[in-house]
Amino acid sequence: MEGRILLQGVIIMCLIACSTARELKVKDQGTIYNHTLATILVEYAASVYVSDLTELFTWTCPKCNDLTKGFQILELIVDVKRCLQAFVGVAPDLNAIVIAFRGTQGTSIQNWIADLYWKQLDIEYPGMEDAMVHHGFYSAYHNTTLRPGVLSAVESAKEQYGDIPIMVTGHSMGGAMAAFCGLDLTVNYGSRNVSVMTFGQPRIGNAAFASYYSKWVPNTIRVTHEHDIVPHLPPYYYYFSQKTYHHFPREVWLHNLGFGLLSYTVEKVCDDSGEDPSCSRSVAGRSIKDHLTYYGVRLGGEESGFCKIVMDDRLAAYGKVDVDGNVNLSRDFSASVLRMNVESNEEGRSI
Repeated sequence: MEGRILLQGVIIMCLIACSTARELKVKDQGTIYNHTLATILVEYAASVYVSDLTELFTWTCPKCNDLTKGFQILELIVDVKRCLQAFVGVAPDLNAIVIAFRGTQGTSIQNWIADLYWKQLDIEYPGMEDAMVHHGFYSAYHNTTLRPGVLSAVESAKEQYGDIPIMVTGHSMGGAMAAFCGLDLTVNYGSRNVSVMTFGQPRIGNAAFASYYSKWVPNTIRVTHEHDIVPHLPPYYYYFSQKTYHHFPREVWLHNLGFGLLSYTVEKVCDDSGEDPSCSRSVAGRSIKDHLTYYGVRLGGEESGFCKIVMDDRLAAYGKVDVDGNVNLSRDFSASVLRMNVESNEEGRSI
């Protein structure tokens, strides 16, 4: 009898969780978590890992379908020396510019995670007193070929399609770069309607930076999955809250409730502290497996431990390779198939 009552209780809790875990609104910060949008953006965060630049640029790769069908890349940037990659494009269904940054590759994740345990707040963020950030994450966006390529593409896209929303995404280290990009576009370039959604993102700055960031880019969601180790790094020390790394809001924590066949995924929208103790901080973050899968989508490179690119001569007309081997591929707006499709759309969904 007691077992039956317990089972019924679990079922009721699971049903409640399932019914409330889709689209949730957070009123005090204006941030809106949308389950459907998250399942779309995670596919962009997965696609940017593709190393075959021909398939990626033409959006014909195995990952370049499903909820991202119809997307067209306008700029593809690869910093070969640092194994960094990003793209900028326009998604007709979202009526938005989408920017995606690639995370850490393959088995190098283990070494990268080990390094994060010892990372210090080692650089001041320009223009904000007391704000400090992780030098490596900051430099990966600001001091590589990614930033000028992304900013140039966004400027061209806005000239062509107007002041449409900008959505920035990335997984792991790509999430860190996505956050710096969203802040850069808002503060330094006056872009409006910038939103950021990251997956398995590490901490990137201290409490002062987190406060500064949330003021300028309030429409930000950090999705964390179960016991994913990376959002727990670099470490947060509760008793040194002003001197330690500190997440900015808003976290959405994906975790399972129940057991066996009665297990359901709950999508909990956390508080506005950035370090909600009832969310991912309530568990031991030790899982690399949880880091590599979000919403059932596998994130990571095709070949473990190896950073490579593949491209053929068909892409020569779309860009250049500099002396360091870095690649910039740009689509000609005047010949854009996307533009023709958008202009012919009779349902008023044009960009």
